[in-house]
Amino acid sequence: MKNCKFEAFLVMVGLIIMGVCVMLGLGKVNQSVRTVNVRGLAEMNVEANKVTWPIAVKEVGNDLSAVYAQVSKNADAVVKFLKANGLNDDEISVTAPNVVDRAANYYDNSWKQRYNVTSNIVVTSNKVKLVMELISRQGELIEKGVAINSSEYGNYTIYEYTELNSIKPQMIEEATKNARAAAEKFAKDSDSKLGKIKTANQGLFTIENVDEYTPNVKHVRVVTNVTYFLED
Repeated sequence: MKNCKFEAFLVMVGLIIMGVCVMLGLGKVNQSVRTVNVRGLAEMNVEANKVTWPIAVKEVGNDLSAVYAQVSKNADAVVKFLKANGLNDDEISVTAPNVVDRAANYYDNSWKQRYNVTSNIVVTSNKVKLVMELISRQGELIEKGVAINSSEYGNYTIYEYTELNSIKPQMIEEATKNARAAAEKFAKDSDSKLGKIKTANQGLFTIENVDEYTPNVKHVRVVTNVTYFLED
């Protein structure tokens, strides 16, 4: 019986010693694996390559037929102006006139002009500079008696950059180079050498206006996260 107790005691001691050795061993492994995590930034300004320009023509009056006819006439004048200055049919869409009968609003009897008729012409084109020029020449339509409103459609002119895939490789390369430069500086300051990449995360690309005054120029930005091994 005493021998059994003694043997059990020896087994317990052996397990404790083994556990301590394993912990010490793991501790040495963790201490020997050193890494540094850095970020690399790449930025670029690009010109928008797509523009959406909404144009609204609106008339009010008490004679629906006359108001409707005037809106249709004005819409035709806008389309003629756009085509005469370099835009094609597939870049121009015209919605059917929308009629609002104010007499149908039981909560508002203050109207003097019963009908409000609006037609929307939407320009969607890759000819960004041309469209910008035409936007600056809207006064020519007004001089001809065509009242237009570019914000009536619900949105202001929208400029987009749709060729992100064409600049992704060079921006990722630049961001990765910047990340490596930061990692090398860290390694040098810590008396280490930079090893291989452990993990890398490309990060998200963001596209924003450079500022509120030049919406046709976009600022593209990406941040990469890279983890390197450090060596003695």
